[in-house]
Amino acid sequence: MRLGSGTFAACCVVIEVLGVALFLRGFFPAPVCSFSGTEHQTESPAPEPSAGAISNWTKLPPPLFSKVVIMLIDALRDDFVFGSKGVKFMPYTTYLVEKGSSHSFVAEAKPPTVTMPRIKALMTGSLPGFIDVVRNLNSPILLEDNVITRAKAAGKRIIFYGDETWVKLFPKHFVEYDGTTSFFVSDYTEVDDNVTRHLDKVLKRRDWDVLILHYLGLDHIGHTSGPSSPLIGRKLSEMDSVLMKIHTSLLSEERETLLPNLLVLCGDHGMSEAGGHGASSVEEVNTAMILISSAFERKPGDVRRPKYIQQTDLAATLSIGLGLPIPKSSIGNLIFPVVEGKPMREQLRFLHLNTVQLSKLLQENVPSYKKEPGFEQFKVSERLHGNWVRLYLEENSSEVLSNLGSKVRRQYLDALRALSLSLSRQAAQYDVYSMAVGTVLVLEVLALLLLSGPRALSGKAELDVPLPSPAFSLLCYLLPLGLAALHVTVCTSAGGTCYLCSLPWLTAGGVMVLISTLLCAVLSALTGMFAGGKRLSKVRPAFQNLPQCNSRSSELDLLILLGTVGHTLSLGASSFIEEEPQTWYFLVNTLCLALCHEIYRNCFLGDDCAPQCCPHAGEDFDGVAAAPQGKSPGPDVWELDRASRHPSPLGVLRGPERWMVLASPWLILTCCRLLRSLNQTGVQWAHRPDLGHWLTR
Repeated sequence: MRLGSGTFAACCVVIEVLGVALFLRGFFPAPVCSFSGTEHQTESPAPEPSAGAISNWTKLPPPLFSKVVIMLIDALRDDFVFGSKGVKFMPYTTYLVEKGSSHSFVAEAKPPTVTMPRIKALMTGSLPGFIDVVRNLNSPILLEDNVITRAKAAGKRIIFYGDETWVKLFPKHFVEYDGTTSFFVSDYTEVDDNVTRHLDKVLKRRDWDVLILHYLGLDHIGHTSGPSSPLIGRKLSEMDSVLMKIHTSLLSEERETLLPNLLVLCGDHGMSEAGGHGASSVEEVNTAMILISSAFERKPGDVRRPKYIQQTDLAATLSIGLGLPIPKSSIGNLIFPVVEGKPMREQLRFLHLNTVQLSKLLQENVPSYKKEPGFEQFKVSERLHGNWVRLYLEENSSEVLSNLGSKVRRQYLDALRALSLSLSRQAAQYDVYSMAVGTVLVLEVLALLLLSGPRALSGKAELDVPLPSPAFSLLCYLLPLGLAALHVTVCTSAGGTCYLCSLPWLTAGGVMVLISTLLCAVLSALTGMFAGGKRLSKVRPAFQNLPQCNSRSSELDLLILLGTVGHTLSLGASSFIEEEPQTWYFLVNTLCLALCHEIYRNCFLGDDCAPQCCPHAGEDFDGVAAAPQGKSPGPDVWELDRASRHPSPLGVLRGPERWMVLASPWLILTCCRLLRSLNQTGVQWAHRPDLGHWLTR
């Protein structure tokens, strides 16, 4: 059966796209989100469990704070505040951490550690995906349920100054804003002055509820000079003075209000030792977070060391603090020290609202949610909470009520941790089955192209597809049945978490048939190739005296093939991806040395195939005449004869051209070495001096 090369190429492209799409579907898992969306803004909160008693707590709790100020310092690494630099350059912040009314935390930011995904995580409580790295360049409107949208719907007046990414994410949410661009990384002065210049005016006003400040200067210093630059200390001192101005203003305003105010100092991501961010090193994911309020008064001798939390916990905490519903897609936990000083009934109410929200999210995203330990703990906690409320409403103030309340609180906290862990695991879980099927499809098409490409690209532009033998056909018929059995086994054990398992059986069966058909085509092409090799071996004894001229070119082909395969395999590890320039340096240098060796061997050591490589050889081969009498030479013989009459290009060159060819590999190696020293690349050596730094100085 003959198939046109155009049809063959079109089929290969379609199947290749299908395989890549399946692989990407498994590699980028579907995000954990609430399918109810954000349209149900007036949805009533879960009532307080009462175990048969009548409770009047059926609405959202009132706000805990009158005003909230979020001071976000871009690239605020945890040791910039809690380490030696914080003690030296941020004395007021250090005092608040060690002795003031505050709670300090090391907030872990999940990769990707770039600005837009981190803002999204802080305000929604969800885990952004790596696709958000692309959106970071031009942030779209955030449609996911978030704290800013909830606050605006509740009538809160929000003011923002800083990175314009916020304005792109929330274009109609601020009553007043002034955005600054983040692309001029050499500017670390005016970009922050344009934020601070509004403070004196806005802190004297009383017409706002939430103030958000996003400072970019520290991040810009890191990108240009690194975390060890002396400019870091000056910028930290500047931020410390800004924090002191805001805090003293909020304290003076509290004398006229019934509720305390809240000041949040946090970072969106950290900073690597090279000054960048985006990966998953400890320096990039650990950020400082300090919650400052007069409601967090500490007793004498109360030492509060920084605790480890998730960055996504801030969304649930801000929602509770502002009296808002928790965003539906949030996987974060309420930061419990914020409400630790409240009465027991209010504490349990806050924890119950958080666990109800997480349990609903778990039910929408995990098919086997009833088997999750966090869901079982939530049910037990809710039942115990109902018993506690019944005892409380009966005005039982005995020690039994206090002990039961402490037990319910511990149970809620354990359930929150388990639910959040299950949702985080679901958000980061790869669909290995879809990735494997997509990889198999791509590899089968590549193998088919390698085996059939020369024939498809010949002068006839046709591909001859041989018909398989009966035994081989039986194998191709049985292969789809085996793949179908494997599919059933995987879907049964996976519990419906795989994308292919969620497809209709007819569609999944079509994918299995496609895989088996491609495999049979590859095996058929291999069979045809070996059969052609056997036919050629019958003619080969007539040409045993001919020199073998293709061995050296095959060595270069093998080197290029091994380099391509090795580079492809190296992309499976994140460390090799970060240091990919080093791989290219090695491959280019190796190829240049191999070409240099080949050229010098042909020129100075001679060649066994004289007519092709030696310019002084004039006679033809006599091997062509050795063909059996009475038979015309075959196509392979004519190809050898044609090759014997044309010397190699290197043999034709004379004088300067010949020396230019001999010197070209060394020139390429020299240029590669200069380029390597011009600018250090990657992650591990990016901070080392190079020619670029010398030229800049």
